[in-house]
Amino acid sequence: MSFIPPSDPVNKKQVKVSQLCELCHCRKAIIRRPKNLQKICKLCFFHVFETEIHNTIVNNNLFYRGEKVAIGASGGKDSTVLAYVLKLLNDRYDYGIQLVLLSIDEGIVGYRDDSLATVKRNQVQYGLPLEIISYRELYDWTMDEIVACAGVRNSCTYCGVFRRQALDRGSSKLGISHVVTGHNADDMAETVLMNILRGDVARLEKSTAIITQSSGSPIKRSKPFKYSYQKEIVLYAHYKKLDYFSTECSYAPEAFRGTARDLMKNLEMVRPSCIIDIIHSGENLILKPKKPKRKGPPNQMEVRTDGSVSLGFVDGNKCEKCGYLSSNRICKACMLLEGLENNRARVTLDNDTSTQGTARLTRTLETLKF
Repeated sequence: MSFIPPSDPVNKKQVKVSQLCELCHCRKAIIRRPKNLQKICKLCFFHVFETEIHNTIVNNNLFYRGEKVAIGASGGKDSTVLAYVLKLLNDRYDYGIQLVLLSIDEGIVGYRDDSLATVKRNQVQYGLPLEIISYRELYDWTMDEIVACAGVRNSCTYCGVFRRQALDRGSSKLGISHVVTGHNADDMAETVLMNILRGDVARLEKSTAIITQSSGSPIKRSKPFKYSYQKEIVLYAHYKKLDYFSTECSYAPEAFRGTARDLMKNLEMVRPSCIIDIIHSGENLILKPKKPKRKGPPNQMEVRTDGSVSLGFVDGNKCEKCGYLSSNRICKACMLLEGLENNRARVTLDNDTSTQGTARLTRTLETLKF
């Protein structure tokens, strides 16, 4: 007997053999996977996508039974798909973990307030508890105020430092020691390229680690989407009809990461596997051993070029101001906040238009010329 291909239930026409899914061979292929250009149907795509994430979780022992895990939820495609898939896999494979949504409100009007509305809808849709931590609550600043004070070019530097600390503080508040984030394969490859372009050898070794944790910190972070392409995450969210916020941060175009992203996208057009290839290269990269430093006197401290002070040991130090984990006496967040406070005082003085008392005298003196 000759093979009779199945018919398309929508168009009611026979499907050509060349149009069939390359995995099940019984349904029409509607997706070409960005990772390997394989033509598959929607159901097979769901199965392959979810199974790959499950294998990543199992092979790297990301969770243990009874663990309480916080999902870094921003309302974007990555965190929304992460929350959906983790809840699905937890029910399907019985991980035995307790999931909580943890969101950070940076205070970006027109962006974060809308995305948090999406997170609140996801809370109801997935039946997961939600905790929101704000920059205003932790630092008495919002990102809009920081950009107005320090400029848009440095926005990602401030936000990255503050956001990482906010996630840790939010987890500690909830009694959680494990945070999962939606960093995908594209993000990992971009980080490797960024560190190479900047010559940042210190961070190059750990840029592809799926689990990161400092020895002095009780909070660990993991990335279940380490090998998942961004395009496939978008396709999954689209075909599953998930509710997510798709607008990019208004300050993101100024970030240096965009340069690495453009470079990688050009490489991906020529070689789709380049994203995974870059990650594997980063995993197998072996750096030249560092020369041992000469030990100074026991109580000697090193003052670095950025003004920070090294205590002579890396992990386990606590910031003298806020108590957060730091390799210096003062953590990076407190150093940034101190600079912001100094700038805020200067901006306040420059913008003061009052004409009474000492303010009037100050304005008069400023206009004098000798």
